[in-house]
Amino acid sequence: MSKLSPTGEDQAVPGTVDRVDGVRRAHGARWSGGSGNRSRRSCRRVRERYAAAVSRAADSPLRFAAPSIGEDEVAAVVDTLRSGWLTTGPRTAEFERRFATAVGAEAALACSSGTAALHLGIIAAGVGPGDVVLTTPLTFCSTVHVIEHQGARPVLVDVDPESLNISPAGLAKAVAELGSPPAALLPVHLAGLPAAMPDILRIAEECGAAVIEDAAHALGASVGGRPVGDTSVGRGVPRAAAFSFYVTKSITTGEGGMLTGDHALVQKAREWSLHGMSRDAWNRYGAGGSWRYSVTQPGFKYNLSDIQSALGLVQLGRADEFLTRRQAIAQMYDTAFDELDEIRPVSRPSDAGHAWHLYMIRVLRDRSPVTRDELVASLAGQGIGTSVHFIPIHRLEYYRNRYGYAPEDFPVANAAFEELLSLPIYPAMTDEDVWDVVAAVQDAVAGPARG
Repeated sequence: MSKLSPTGEDQAVPGTVDRVDGVRRAHGARWSGGSGNRSRRSCRRVRERYAAAVSRAADSPLRFAAPSIGEDEVAAVVDTLRSGWLTTGPRTAEFERRFATAVGAEAALACSSGTAALHLGIIAAGVGPGDVVLTTPLTFCSTVHVIEHQGARPVLVDVDPESLNISPAGLAKAVAELGSPPAALLPVHLAGLPAAMPDILRIAEECGAAVIEDAAHALGASVGGRPVGDTSVGRGVPRAAAFSFYVTKSITTGEGGMLTGDHALVQKAREWSLHGMSRDAWNRYGAGGSWRYSVTQPGFKYNLSDIQSALGLVQLGRADEFLTRRQAIAQMYDTAFDELDEIRPVSRPSDAGHAWHLYMIRVLRDRSPVTRDELVASLAGQGIGTSVHFIPIHRLEYYRNRYGYAPEDFPVANAAFEELLSLPIYPAMTDEDVWDVVAAVQDAVAGPARG
C-alpha cells in the first residue's frame, strides 16, 4: 500500500507491487475497460487465489481517511508564522473571497468549524426559541445540536430510500402536519450527494421557511450545474450553506468551516462570529485600524485564524485535483462492486454532481452471508479502516430521552443504518490501495452463511 509522508507524498511499502499485480491480473479485462467475467465463479477465483495477497502488515494499515498535505501547504503556513500575524486577518479575508468565487456565492464567512458555520447560519436566518426546524435523522449529531442551541425544536423527517437524503415528499407532509410554518428547513448533502434542492426550495418558498444547507460533505458537489454553496437560487427565502474543513473533508484547515450566502445574511453571521464585536483584531490593530469597537449582541468565538486560512488557500487551489481523484476511486469501486449481489453502493441520481466525500455501500441483510459489523471486523483484520455514517439522531441517547424516539419512528433511516458502511476514499490512496479494498470486500462476502 502507500503511506502518507509528512509532506503528503505517497511512499511505496515493500511488497505492494507483487501483491496488487496479482489482484489486478485477476480482475483482467474488467479493470482495463473490457467486459470481463461477471460471474460468481470469477469473484470466487479472485478470492481464492489472491485473498492472502491483500493482508496488510500491522504496521502499515490503510487508514479510513487521510489529508493530502504537500510542501506548498507547509510553506504557506510557515510564511504566515513568520509574518507575525497569526489570528484572523488578511489571509482569512482572502480565503473567504476565493471560496465565495469558487462556489458562486455572493459572500462567505470563515469559521472555526463546520458546526460553527451551521450555527451562525441558522442564527442569521432568524431561528430562535420555540421555532421548528425540519431536518434529517441520518446525519451527524452537530446538525441537530445547533438547532437545540437556539432553543428551537428539531423535527426529523425520514430519508429517501435510494439517496438517503431527506425525502421531499416526507418534508412536504411534515410541513402540512405542523399547523404553522417551520422557521427553517435544514437539508444535509450526505456523503457529498446533493439533496433534492429544487423540491426543497419549492417547499420552502411555499411555506416561507429559510433553507440552511449542511454542506459539510459537499464541496465540489453541484445541483443543476450550480455548485453547492451558490445560494442565488431560491431568493424568496433566506438561504445559506455551511461547509466543513475538518481533517477528513475534501479540503482541510485542520479544523474549520465556511458559511456562504448573500451579503446581508453573511454580514449578520459575521457580527455573531466574534463576540458580537464591530471590529475584529485586524481592523483594530492593523495599519489604519482603531482600537474602538462596539458590541451589538452576545456573540461567539467562531473565527478562523490566518494560520488555518493559509493552509486552506493552498488546499482550495487543489480542490479540483482532489475531486478528480475521488471520482476516479469511486468509479473503480463502482466497476468492481457491480457484480456483487451481497452489497450495493448507495444510489445517486444522474443529474447531481457528487463530491465523493464518502463512498457508502449497503451490506444487504437479505443477501450477504456477513453482517455490516462482521464486514467491518474482516476489513479491520486486514488493516483496512472503515466507518459508519451515521448513527441516526433518533437512536442517540440524548435525543431518545428528550423526544421519546423509538428506532421504528424513522424506518427508512433505521433500516439503512443497519447496512451502511463507508469505505476509504481520499486522494492519497493509490490504485493499489483501491484494489486491496475491493479484494478484501469480495473475500469477506464470500464467507460462510450466518448461523
